[in-house]
Amino acid sequence: MKFNHFRFPLPILAVSIFLLSLNALRADENIQWAHWRGHGGNGVSTTATPPTEWSETENLKWKVEIPGQGSGSPVIWGNQVFVTSAISVGSGGRLPKLSFQIFCFDREKGTLLWNKTAVESTPHEGTHKTNSYASASTCTDGDRVYAHFGSRGLFCYDMKGELLWSRTDFGKMKTRASFGEGSSPTLADDKIIVPWDHEGASALYALDKKNGETLWKIGRDEPTCWATPLIVDASGRKQVIMNGQNNACAYNLEDGVELWRCGGQTERPVASAVFADGIAHIGSGFRGSFMGAFRLTGTGDIEGSENVVWTTDDDTPDIASPLLSDGRIYFYKGKTGILTCLDAATGKVNFGPERIPRISSTYASPMAAGGHVYLTDRGGSITVIKDAGTLEVVATNSLGEGIDATPAPVGSDLFIRGSKHLFCISEN
Repeated sequence: MKFNHFRFPLPILAVSIFLLSLNALRADENIQWAHWRGHGGNGVSTTATPPTEWSETENLKWKVEIPGQGSGSPVIWGNQVFVTSAISVGSGGRLPKLSFQIFCFDREKGTLLWNKTAVESTPHEGTHKTNSYASASTCTDGDRVYAHFGSRGLFCYDMKGELLWSRTDFGKMKTRASFGEGSSPTLADDKIIVPWDHEGASALYALDKKNGETLWKIGRDEPTCWATPLIVDASGRKQVIMNGQNNACAYNLEDGVELWRCGGQTERPVASAVFADGIAHIGSGFRGSFMGAFRLTGTGDIEGSENVVWTTDDDTPDIASPLLSDGRIYFYKGKTGILTCLDAATGKVNFGPERIPRISSTYASPMAAGGHVYLTDRGGSITVIKDAGTLEVVATNSLGEGIDATPAPVGSDLFIRGSKHLFCISEN
């Protein structure tokens, strides 16, 4: 059949087909991994079926070297994979001068599609020896990709790598003990939500994702917090859920008005919230231990009310965020590899605390796909267990280098950001 039989110009037809394909992708965002915690923010892919076993020679589809340092997780949309890095370009005195860059790779082949330098800058303060200066993950809506370098700014690119806008006027974060920055932004509707908790004037921003203009800004009575915002739809009202040392809080997505708060968290929280069935689960585990399950229908201070469904002070997570999958919530004890699995609705223990083989020190968060949970050790081991209420170890794997970033599953692929390389694991 000849296309010109329909008197439809070929270039227009090609563009139309592309737009239809793009719209189809947007219609099913859960086949992407557009944010470091995936579609829904719980660390789960409901469509991906990546391998459970791999090595440097088995099921390794490709690997590419990433210069510099970065611990942001890979973000995937369609055939594009995004990561960021901070690359030393010279001495800035006490601290190095760095080039803050975003990389876009071809998902199938691992070839570099584009690479952009957002800014070159000497950081105003140091960072923890285990933290990088590019630890926030990117996020994308399929039209634009956003790279957040904290005090260096937020940069918005189109999918071809053209800079659309940037915001470099947030100021300079002063983090607790100069541990460095790391919270990631989150997309929701027409907004990009940017957290800004530090030892100065803390705030939460909602920017227009198309041009970067401030839609609202709400001050927060919080010291340094590394949690990433979670956006949820609770009975038709969208809430921005944030962890915090003083309080876990929820804000109205439309105008930033605080909806509810609850105390109980520990010092300098890092773990982000998860959500399902009208309940948000928020925890922390540094110099203390606390996790709570909160109904999102409350107002004001809900501590001690019926909106607090359950709490626990046993073995809660520090750096890694909890995983919520199929009614089960998984989390490590502190920064260790000791794992607990609870019933999310009741807080009843399914199993744990259990020591997981080859997992001893954890920064990356647990991730679930294809009926399995992937648990990542900072030394580079990834242990796979069944996504179930009883502990069953399926496999242990290693790629020979350290891993702090949470792996990202899409389709039959698993993308792993190591300390030196980006890996694509696949049986295909």
